[in-house]
Amino acid sequence: MTCWRRFASSLLRPGNPFVAKVSKMTIEERIARSIAKSGDKVFLRTEFAEYGGYDQVGRVLRTLVNKGRLVKAGYGVYVKAKVSSLTGKPIPAVPLTEICMSALSKLGVTTEMGSSDKAYMEGKTTQMPMAEVVKIKNSRVCRKIGFGSKVVRYEK
Repeated sequence: MTCWRRFASSLLRPGNPFVAKVSKMTIEERIARSIAKSGDKVFLRTEFAEYGGYDQVGRVLRTLVNKGRLVKAGYGVYVKAKVSSLTGKPIPAVPLTEICMSALSKLGVTTEMGSSDKAYMEGKTTQMPMAEVVKIKNSRVCRKIGFGSKVVRYEK
């Protein structure tokens, strides 16, 4: 037996303090922990690609949606959830326009508030905007982002 083999076999003996302990956490536990530790409220499916394959991550995100920890806001867009005081069902923890703007910024699209929102915030009008509108700059977006019956519209 060579010197290297003796050294390697001694490292593999049980009780060796130099052997690194392998994490026994499941993919679901890892993703749930990263969501809880994160300061972000909006997540893309691609952010969790390091934890497993495409289908595995999709299954885990689906179970987190079913458990009420996340809410699906669009294709590959997930939002931290809170419980509604009226219905008791999970709803997004942030407003719909903020969900859209942060998701699109993570995708590399520059966004602004819609013109009606901006006019209302600047005091130019007293009419409250009813539709969720986001202004897109120099990009084409056909991604449908929303929750329930509300969907964000885009303007140029």
